[in-house]
Amino acid sequence: MPRTNTLRVAVLDMNRGTKNLGIPSILGILEEASIERHMPRLECQVFDVRVKGEVPDLGFDIYISSGGPGSPFAGEGKAWEASYYKWLDRLWSYNQHALDPKHGLFICHSFEMMCHFFGIAEVTRRKSPSFGIFPVHIDDAGMTDPIFENLENPFWGADFRRWQVVNPVADRVEELHVSFLAREKLRPHVPMERAIMAVRVGPALVGVQFHPEAAPDGMRRHFKQREKRVSIIEVHGVEKYEKMIGLLREPSPLEATRRLIIPNFLNQAVGFDLPATS
Repeated sequence: MPRTNTLRVAVLDMNRGTKNLGIPSILGILEEASIERHMPRLECQVFDVRVKGEVPDLGFDIYISSGGPGSPFAGEGKAWEASYYKWLDRLWSYNQHALDPKHGLFICHSFEMMCHFFGIAEVTRRKSPSFGIFPVHIDDAGMTDPIFENLENPFWGADFRRWQVVNPVADRVEELHVSFLAREKLRPHVPMERAIMAVRVGPALVGVQFHPEAAPDGMRRHFKQREKRVSIIEVHGVEKYEKMIGLLREPSPLEATRRLIIPNFLNQAVGFDLPATS
């Protein structure tokens, strides 16, 4: 990517109009990273995909598509889904012929939709929801991928989902130069395939099933609200709730995930392979 004074970042909001911590946290990380890593100024624009049907054009330098509630198939037949997949198809097509491809990061709900769109694996409903903070295990391909630079293996991820990506499709994986970068926690007592937690499609598009933007302090305040606490305990039990809150106390293992993954993505997108200078 050419070095300029300003880079345009499109943030695709997939939250369906629900109040969330994700978009403010993503915008905060972008601002922090541009300063701490001596990057050009990042000019961010948010697009409300699922309510207003907004999608960006190809005039942006970097794209981040957020997590969101509900099924990755909930938009079938709706105008917003058609617009979203048309945008993704245009981005992919552009990158096939560009000397300087545009980078995209796809989080949770967007990760599931991306995997379905490219047909690289099955997107299926889990037997039970994943809700909490869990270890994410880096695969061999992920050990050298820039997205996980300086992270321990395993690292911790905020994981809230009813869906999963499993059963890679070999022909599509080969055709699209797909790398599977990480898998979910080890469960030796469960005779089921471990879900894919991170994938790279070509050199410029990367998706993660967990929430790399999750901020421990914000999550702690959010989940300690009485109404939220009661609803979580009713569905998931007090033991799971207390374990999650414990992992959000300082120092939280989530902090490294928040501090590194999106900034690592930006480093690659901006082309900062060499140490940045002020």
